[in-house]
Amino acid sequence: MSTLSDIPVPPIRLMLVDDHEIVREGLRTLLEQEEDLEVVGEAEDGESAVRMAAERHPDVVLMDVMMPGMGGIEATRRLLALPVPPRVLMLTSLADEAAIREAVASGAMGYLMKDVSRAELVRAVRDAARDRPTLHPEAQRILMRRPEKTPLDDLTPRERSVLDLVAEGKSNRQIAN
Repeated sequence: MSTLSDIPVPPIRLMLVDDHEIVREGLRTLLEQEEDLEVVGEAEDGESAVRMAAERHPDVVLMDVMMPGMGGIEATRRLLALPVPPRVLMLTSLADEAAIREAVASGAMGYLMKDVSRAELVRAVRDAARDRPTLHPEAQRILMRRPEKTPLDDLTPRERSVLDLVAEGKSNRQIAN
């Protein structure tokens, strides 16, 4: 009699997208040591990633943000428009609030910095395959920090009302009244 644990589980099919060959080689070496992970493709830019993903149907794509040509955020949008979209996990050295917000808005399952440990990366890949998002602690800090002060914060209530009237196109005479 067989049990549920006897049924083989297919490996998580991965695609690696980074413009640096040495990074892709290192990731492949690390990830293929895991029995449940299989690298099915590598691409050096977003355009090749989209073409390759359409052919090879990876479950998860590890995607860099900054690449020549089509970057990772646009590639993520296009990957998620495929008939069988993969889950996209951003893996980058860019700790920029705009990039993090854009990546999440484009549909990325997670945002990791390249300083993650092997165990954290493997866990994030497995989580992405199961539709569980992952956000690097630095990305969390960036998104959670309070917005910086703007010059408008120092205006008095009267100055704000004058500025509102200027924005409405009122003349100086109308504002004075």
